[in-house]
Amino acid sequence: MRVGILHYTAPPIIGGVESTVRFQATFLQDAGHTVTTLAGAGDSFDPRIGVEIVPAMNSRHPEVLAVKSELDRGRLSPAFERVTADLETELIPRLAALDVLIVHNALSLHKNLPLTAALWRLSADSAGPRWIAWHHDLAWDRPDYAAELHDGEPWDLLRRPLPVAKHVAVSESLRQRVIRVFDLPPDAVTVIPPGVDEASFHRWGRATRRIVEQLRLADADLLLLLPSRLTRRKNIALALRVIAELRRIQPGEVRLLITGPPGPHNPANIAYFEELRSMVRELDLHDTVHFLYLLDPDSPGGLDDATVSDLYRICDAVLFPSLDEGFGIPVLEAGLARIPVFCSDIPPFRESGGEWVTRFPLDIPPEAIAQGILGQMDRDRAYQLRRRVRRGFSWTALLTQRLLPLLEEGLDA
Repeated sequence: MRVGILHYTAPPIIGGVESTVRFQATFLQDAGHTVTTLAGAGDSFDPRIGVEIVPAMNSRHPEVLAVKSELDRGRLSPAFERVTADLETELIPRLAALDVLIVHNALSLHKNLPLTAALWRLSADSAGPRWIAWHHDLAWDRPDYAAELHDGEPWDLLRRPLPVAKHVAVSESLRQRVIRVFDLPPDAVTVIPPGVDEASFHRWGRATRRIVEQLRLADADLLLLLPSRLTRRKNIALALRVIAELRRIQPGEVRLLITGPPGPHNPANIAYFEELRSMVRELDLHDTVHFLYLLDPDSPGGLDDATVSDLYRICDAVLFPSLDEGFGIPVLEAGLARIPVFCSDIPPFRESGGEWVTRFPLDIPPEAIAQGILGQMDRDRAYQLRRRVRRGFSWTALLTQRLLPLLEEGLDA
């Protein structure tokens, strides 16, 4: 499918709508579609994505600003018609090359009314693309814009629904306002909120992205980190039993990431690693427990520091059931990452974590440890918010579950 995404400006210009344009364009290109951004200002931000710049689409273009100054006073001058006609001429061949056009804000805001009018005229072509009107804001529902709006055209175009368009609002509250301003039936407006991209937000490195994608970590409801090498005193066998209990009593998907390779100074560590792998098979944890060492066995030193740091930010908590430690640096690292620590009740962890970690006696059953973890995480508002964001507001989930069906529905209409 050939998809155009239109806004006054496009990336790399910084802004909320521009960010949405970027993620929509990149996602759709990754999904196998051919994407072009159409804007008044911007530049290439992905070599696979076309960029068509028509300067008069920019709301800050000098001619557009001059026309807007007149329109704000209620005056419709010949300059409006001239800019509108020029925009129509520029856009005709560009829209002819598209199957779908997503228009951000230009059909509901008065920042460039010549562009709005040109789009209305172009939408009358039955051979043109399918239209999606994506509303982030509404001029006719903003008291601070009231003095700049007047009865009649072109201002009335901003409170009429484009007949050929499917309508999207970025929130439920805005959906209600779109329904009211455009006098649309409730089922005529779809909600697709803006999302976040965790990889970009945290600036994950290449290795981190590979780990997350390869292991499908975005599917996890509870993601625990065990940052250590594979040695017997780290008591990883207990961690596996705890994970098995978590999986039994937790309805969501639980994962454990173990960062290090077998310790290099004791040949018995290889045998211990094989014991752990055997436990994973016996407990049916092969899709739940991940020895990250196995993703790159040719790297004897294990993960680099930057990747481990990323994992602290990705994971929801640290599970650290060591039998013995000299000190326990991961407790301090978890503190910097602001994630909870569940660790064995041994003197080094009392010293490093104080009262701000959750310790458990080594002689209590794994089920009790698992229940304690779930109880604390259920009360952790930061964890609950992060889980909500990951489930409902990741760009990938939003665009997969909501935008792609909308595009397919458009083709069937």
